[in-house]
Amino acid sequence: MDNDELLEPETKDDSDTVSAPQSSDETLYCEAEDSAAVEKEKPARESSETDLEIEDTDKLFTTGQRELYLEACKLVGVVPVSYFLRNMEGSYVNLNHHGLGPNGTKAIAIALVSNTTVLTLELADNSIMEEGILSLVEMLQENYYLQEMNISDNNLGLEGARILSEFLQNDTSSIFSLQLSDKSSDTGILVSPKYGNNFKEESAELFCQALSANYRIKTLDLSHNQFSDKAGEYLGQMLAFNIGLQSLDLSWNHLHSRGAVALCSGLRVNTALKKLNLSMNSFGNEGASALGEVLRLNNRLAHLDVSSNNISNEGLSKISRGLEANESLRVLKLFLNPISMDGAVLLILSIKKNPKSKMEDIDISNVLVSEQFVKILDGVCAVHPQLDVIYKAVQGLSTKKTLFTWTSPLKLIQSYADQHKISILDFFRSLNPSGETMMSVGAFRKAMIQQNKVPINRYQVRELIKTLGEKTDVVDFSFLKMTRP
Repeated sequence: MDNDELLEPETKDDSDTVSAPQSSDETLYCEAEDSAAVEKEKPARESSETDLEIEDTDKLFTTGQRELYLEACKLVGVVPVSYFLRNMEGSYVNLNHHGLGPNGTKAIAIALVSNTTVLTLELADNSIMEEGILSLVEMLQENYYLQEMNISDNNLGLEGARILSEFLQNDTSSIFSLQLSDKSSDTGILVSPKYGNNFKEESAELFCQALSANYRIKTLDLSHNQFSDKAGEYLGQMLAFNIGLQSLDLSWNHLHSRGAVALCSGLRVNTALKKLNLSMNSFGNEGASALGEVLRLNNRLAHLDVSSNNISNEGLSKISRGLEANESLRVLKLFLNPISMDGAVLLILSIKKNPKSKMEDIDISNVLVSEQFVKILDGVCAVHPQLDVIYKAVQGLSTKKTLFTWTSPLKLIQSYADQHKISILDFFRSLNPSGETMMSVGAFRKAMIQQNKVPINRYQVRELIKTLGEKTDVVDFSFLKMTRP
């Protein structure tokens, strides 16, 4: 929308306009529109030149953000959302589950056209439908500040997917993170059609066509949708061409062996993707074999989650073979696959055989191992001190050994610091060659295992990482007191 053409009023009879309640303390907490209004027959799509209009062409520039939103609410006939009024000048706005509907979303979009502060917008579960996504897309053609948007569970359907696809093909906005999940479609849950996004194979084709040429989107969440093997083919073709996408979530879909093989054909040549979540699909051993080939050839992927994919020892052996040559993967999650200790041994030995492996975390937390496995793992960790393998338990491990394993590592470090008259922060800083107070999890684990000042094992290091910030993939010890004892 050019500035010279902004905000011509929509032509309406006064009798057709629904007035919003007066903005008092009693009404501002109410959210958006009646459920009946949401269910009305969908109007024809308006042109992008007239859709986000208010009654005065000067108001976009002369009216404050709050007043502009209130005016937009009057225009479309909805009650203002009090949370949005309070937070529209911040960087993060969470409007999930607010019952906005298409018109409530349109009012939000009008207010955001000229907004320069909101960077992240959460709009999940608002039944915004195709009219609402059209308003958002038109807003994004003018707003170059918004960077992350969540529009999961919004009954967008195939037409909504088409609108999004056209928007992504234009590749003009500043959006780099997009969530299009559909958690209402989980297996066994019956829901009203007004919930979810109802994205199926046809929607996957539209998204993949757009993303084959869109390099601005870096993070994409397509989890909990209804993508099956045909979607796997589209996704594989897209990944073969896309050079922008860095994180892709395809968990909780319906990708089986054929779709998995097609997806992996694109992954083999992809040079951008770093994080891929494929958990809760059905890759099976055939899909695992294709993944093994991906790991052999792809040296960009760093985080791979294939939890609960019906992969047995047979499939794991193919993945292990790929890991013998892989130089990029740092995190591998295999939780809830039917693998035994024999498969787990093959897995960790593949890391030992690869001197260039960067593997830091392996999750096989449903596998019961033996003390012999632990001894083998000790040998692997001697070669790769950055490695941590999470398993279920050790058969026959005594309670005393367990208690010894979990002796508080911070107490040991505090004792050392007291003896040498330094602070705990000084100790941790000495582990980092740069002297900074933040380190990657792998670098921190390796430094703690290799240091000889405080006797500490890898289980204690794991506990220490949890204390200092495992969730961010970075260990931050800047909060520790700098005062010397």
